[in-house]
Amino acid sequence: MTRVRRWLPGLLLVSPSIVAIGVFVYGMLGWNFRLAMTDQHDEISEGRFVGLENFIGLWDEPRWHISVNHALVFTAVFVGGALLLGWFLAFLMEKGIKGEGTFRAIYLFPMAVSFVATGIVWRWLMNAGQDERAVGLNRLFTGLGLDSLQWDWFRDQEWGMAAMAIPAIWQMSGYVMALFLAGFRGVPEELREAARVDGCSEWRVYRHIVLPYLRPVTLSALIILGHISLKVFDLVVAVAGTQIVTDVPAVFMWVAVFESHDPAKGATIASYIVLAVAIFVVPYLIGSVRKERREKRS
Repeated sequence: MTRVRRWLPGLLLVSPSIVAIGVFVYGMLGWNFRLAMTDQHDEISEGRFVGLENFIGLWDEPRWHISVNHALVFTAVFVGGALLLGWFLAFLMEKGIKGEGTFRAIYLFPMAVSFVATGIVWRWLMNAGQDERAVGLNRLFTGLGLDSLQWDWFRDQEWGMAAMAIPAIWQMSGYVMALFLAGFRGVPEELREAARVDGCSEWRVYRHIVLPYLRPVTLSALIILGHISLKVFDLVVAVAGTQIVTDVPAVFMWVAVFESHDPAKGATIASYIVLAVAIFVVPYLIGSVRKERREKRS
């Protein structure tokens, strides 16, 4: 009875949040998966249960393959670029440069801007006009006499999605920098000094002592960036609209629901996005819970 009295007030305190999450998150996910298993391909009919037919049939559509390939390219460039740039900025901060607080604020500022605002600015910067029609970065290259660097940017048929990842890298690298900087500052200075006394070079100190300490931070950053990239929508639409040249699953879902008026197809695409995000997030959550239990036992 005493144990019940201890956790009952806390349960009552968080119960509204539990109910809201149950209804508006898991309830909506369940409704979406139910809709994805029907043949409701218009906004009038009720639709009947067809199982996994929509999930299988979606792979016969060329646009779905294009959107998946674009998402993979965007994810690889965005995650890799943000991790590398964030680590490098944190490395510079960790060295104790002058005006660290100012630089840290400057690097973190892009994260305070919405993806929509970022997309509008970068849509101008990455304008595909060249030579006398050049604006944005292409105009800058022209002014510097570097015409060979002019590019179609996100309109490029082969590497357009790599260019689309540049605004996302610009926006999120400061956040990654903050994560890595906290990891750098968490490495005991005694370990570094001991390694230096033993004759280790600075490179070996970072390789064998500092970098292993950063593995949890790197994993956290990878999970966060990965799930952002897999469901990216607002940035792509703000930069390029709903063009097929920059199509990703979330944009394809929008087109299916609000332009093609096909609720079942849109729900199927949304289900795939949820499953892809779960592949990133669920193993991380399970690992975190197991780690907390081991720490409590020890």
